[in-house]
Amino acid sequence: MLTESRRVSRWSARWVMPALVAVVGIVYLLAATAGGRLQLGLEMFGVMAVCAIGLVLLGRRSETIRGLAGPERDERFALIDLRATASTAVVLILAILGGFVFEIARGHSGAPYLWLGVLAGVAYLVSVAILRWRG
Repeated sequence: MLTESRRVSRWSARWVMPALVAVVGIVYLLAATAGGRLQLGLEMFGVMAVCAIGLVLLGRRSETIRGLAGPERDERFALIDLRATASTAVVLILAILGGFVFEIARGHSGAPYLWLGVLAGVAYLVSVAILRWRG
C-alpha cells in the first residue's frame, strides 16, 4: 500500500507536464499579443491547451507518456529519453549549420545561426568538462 506522501507525489507528478505545457501556451499567447498578433497567440495557446489535455487523458493509459513524464519513470525510459535528446540535438545542430551555410551563401551574415551554433558548441564543451570532472 502506498503511503500518503507517495500518493501525493504520484498525483503531483501526473500534473507537472500538462501544467508546464499550459504555462508555455500562456507565454506564447502573451508574447504574440505583445507583438500585436493576438490571433496567432490564441492559435498557439489552443494547440498547447489541446496538448495539455491530451497528456492528462492519455497519461492514464499510455505507458510511454507515463514513463517519459510521469512517476513511473525507470532506467529504461531514462535511456530512451537520453537517446531521443541526443538524436534531437544532432538534427538541430545540422539544421543550425545548414542555415548558417545557406545564409552565408546568400551574402548575409548568418548571425542568428552563428550565435545558436556558438551557444550549442559552448554548452557541449562545458557539459563534457563538467561530466568528465564529476565522473
